[in-house]
Amino acid sequence: MPDNTRGALTLLVAAAGFSVMALLIKLVGSRLHITQIIFIRQLFILVIMAPQLKKNFPASLKSKIPLMHVARITAATVAMLGGFTAMIHMPLADATAIGFAKSLFVTIFAILLLKETVGIRRWLATIIGFCGVVIMLQPGPDGFNVYAVYAAISAVAAGLVMVLLRIMSRTESAVTLLTYQGIGVALVMLLPAVLNWQTPTSTEWLLLIGVGITGYFSQMCNIYAYKFGEASLLAPLEYTRIVYATIIGILVFGDFPTVSTIIGATVVVFASAYTIHRERKLNKKISTP
Repeated sequence: MPDNTRGALTLLVAAAGFSVMALLIKLVGSRLHITQIIFIRQLFILVIMAPQLKKNFPASLKSKIPLMHVARITAATVAMLGGFTAMIHMPLADATAIGFAKSLFVTIFAILLLKETVGIRRWLATIIGFCGVVIMLQPGPDGFNVYAVYAAISAVAAGLVMVLLRIMSRTESAVTLLTYQGIGVALVMLLPAVLNWQTPTSTEWLLLIGVGITGYFSQMCNIYAYKFGEASLLAPLEYTRIVYATIIGILVFGDFPTVSTIIGATVVVFASAYTIHRERKLNKKISTP
């Protein structure tokens, strides 16, 4: 099988896995607090990663830029809190679509942190993409949908994480990056999880285990997809997550996407895809989250 075909199929599996993870988070989040969900998710991921962490310990903790790890952990925590909260309280298609605005925020943070020069076409694509986000935020007489705002904040934080990864990957190994985020987010969530703790039922434990497994599995598939195929060809396939989320939302919750979501998501997808295309064309690499 050609490398690009393998990459495409693997990325489609990753997109399906992330959508299933979102479904499980939405189900278990109907009773359990979001901080508890994130904490348990991180613990399961650390258990899965334990053999690799043990093999590279303590070298995996050695870092030349510890403060930047703190910044990345903070941004990743905000991204999870906002994104998972939106998944629980919004239709999955809506939360997923707004989340893809992270590609637009990468442009902003690349200018601020990497001092990149952005041409008029990428600026125009970014502005148009933000218009799509505003459409999906559904402003009304009472203001914006609060959970849509959480999803937008999550997209901002995720965009920052992606740019920080660009910088940190110059000096830090992949194992070090994984170790710090896995342990760091778990520690940040420990106290809030204890304060909001509710003992999960047997069904909820199964859902939480599923969240951890699908999250890790999907991330690995995502990494291997870009290892197999060309990023410029694979990046647009990321948006199939909106299709998966829409189908799951309709079948499980009876949530049909609104007209504003369809219009806004279309605008964001095209603007984000063009932004990624321009970066690839200019031989700039967007790090995957």
